[in-house]
Amino acid sequence: MDPFSQLILTISVTSFFSFQWLFHKVSPWISLRISPGFISLTDKQKVEWNSTVSTFHALLVGLFCLYILFFDDAVNEDPVGDPTLVKTNVAITTGYLISLLLIFYYWKAIGDKFFVVHHLAALYAYYYVLGQGMLPYFANFRLLAEFSTPCVNQWFFEVLGYPKSSRPNMANGVAMAVVFFMVRIAVIPVYYSRMYAVYGTEAFYLVPWGGRVAWIGSSICLDIMNVMWMHKIARGCYKVLRSARKNKVDTLQENGKSD
Repeated sequence: MDPFSQLILTISVTSFFSFQWLFHKVSPWISLRISPGFISLTDKQKVEWNSTVSTFHALLVGLFCLYILFFDDAVNEDPVGDPTLVKTNVAITTGYLISLLLIFYYWKAIGDKFFVVHHLAALYAYYYVLGQGMLPYFANFRLLAEFSTPCVNQWFFEVLGYPKSSRPNMANGVAMAVVFFMVRIAVIPVYYSRMYAVYGTEAFYLVPWGGRVAWIGSSICLDIMNVMWMHKIARGCYKVLRSARKNKVDTLQENGKSD
């Protein structure tokens, strides 16, 4: 194994154990000190709460992804080209995704079949990036989606007693819908237009059949789920905003009657 491959393997393994440590040790320790409500959560809620270490992963790989998109000319000019920096970023994500296999141990608390399919599809595609150095631009572009994770993780406003109509919950709901749309839906035309530009070229045929299936198949699978999730998020956001508006109108009417 060449030294760079050894480094990538080391990064993946380190990422796996780091996220296990964050989940089992760091998150409970910090949560007890910054949020008194954490101690009163059920075991199921604590598992869900601690799984929000994904926010750290999202910010880490998301910022790395932006750096590559803006400054790695080799990847941007040749989407099947030099994968050096992308491999490093994907290795971090691979360790994190494998770490999430603990979802099977805590299935009753955080199990979700679409979540599992989503991550297995990503791992299948990342195998070709890490194992064969293929399609780095597209793998890195996919990591933009991680920027939606921090807002998705703020569900614990409700756990701590904030009603759905509270300002923190509403602000997070709107932010989640906007960011999710921007990094998972609005970028779809850009992603597939770049894919179409590569399709049929010499670079395309350098990718073996299995790699093309991983690239195109996993992309379609992920985007179908992203559209489904966007629909649910948009509906939830609309319901919360409509409910808040109704409550505000009712309050104004009651105040008017009392006057």
